Amino acid sequence: MVKMGVIGAGRMAMVHIRGIVRGISNIKIKSVADPYMPDATKAELKALGIENTFKDHRSILDDPDIQAVLIASSTDTLAQFSVESLRAGKHTFCEKPVGRTIQSIMPVVQAVDSYPDLKYQVGFNRRFDHNFHALYDAVKEGKLGKLHFLRICSRDSVTPPQSYVRISGGIFLDMMIHDIDLIRFFAQSDVEEVYAIGNVLIDQYFEDEGDVDTAIVTLKFRNGAMGVIDNSRKAVYGYDQRAEIHGSLGCAELNNDMKNSVNVLTAAGIHNEGPVWDTLDRYIAAYKSEMISFIHAIENDLTTQVTIYDSLQAVVTGLACKKSLHERRPVKLSEILEGI
Repeated sequence: MVKMGVIGAGRMAMVHIRGIVRGISNIKIKSVADPYMPDATKAELKALGIENTFKDHRSILDDPDIQAVLIASSTDTLAQFSVESLRAGKHTFCEKPVGRTIQSIMPVVQAVDSYPDLKYQVGFNRRFDHNFHALYDAVKEGKLGKLHFLRICSRDSVTPPQSYVRISGGIFLDMMIHDIDLIRFFAQSDVEEVYAIGNVLIDQYFEDEGDVDTAIVTLKFRNGAMGVIDNSRKAVYGYDQRAEIHGSLGCAELNNDMKNSVNVLTAAGIHNEGPVWDTLDRYIAAYKSEMISFIHAIENDLTTQVTIYDSLQAVVTGLACKKSLHERRPVKLSEILEGI
């Protein structure tokens, strides 16, 4: 049994907490800390059997009984809390992206290197989705041969509010960063160069916040493969998550998770229920799977499946996309890393 403390009690933290309490028997959440925790959340945590709630995260880090820490606080605190958790001797799971700049992530890289006996995993949960992992297995097992082309389509069903867009870091570091990590995972190679285009086609407030709501990125990988990611902040028909990988021996496709697989055929046409509506509908099982993987790494002294290096590479790629969009040219990742 691994005793865990959770830093953060917002939407994502509660997704993890509910999943752990209701479905992972070898984790015991002892404490949750959040300075802004509402009474309703405290009541839910108590109902879930969690002993302690605190305002100060150090109450968790100072507890010798806690072996692992889950960090799901605001993005601007993730790197700081990660470093503090590792220094406190805790195995650490941190939500993505750890930081939005290279400078903010590097102290975490150094801390991870300084404590090699501690496990550190980043919450890029889509790698643990059953569909995406089956696609990865097709690549890993050599069924597709040498990779030529990878494509990911990711389109949200509902636009985020302007208040969120203002603090999100932009489409590449907020929304597309999941797809960047996933396409690296599929390609089994780092990105060498990107070219990004984007526009505001959905709502003016994205432009007001210096962002775009629709974007396409082409990627060149070090192993020679090429990729395309397209993102839209609004798909009126549901949460659109598809992928395709083409190689020398064949092609693998992944279509949307549907509410059900029934097609109704009438004189008016062919109808079905359409894709699931949001990220929790699509990926709720993946949140549980990534946590099981983290605990498995702790109990068996294994390397975690998503490392701080993976997070750093995703952020560097996202920053390159942002630079490419603004400068209207291809950008090599080496440009982003200059002077670091």
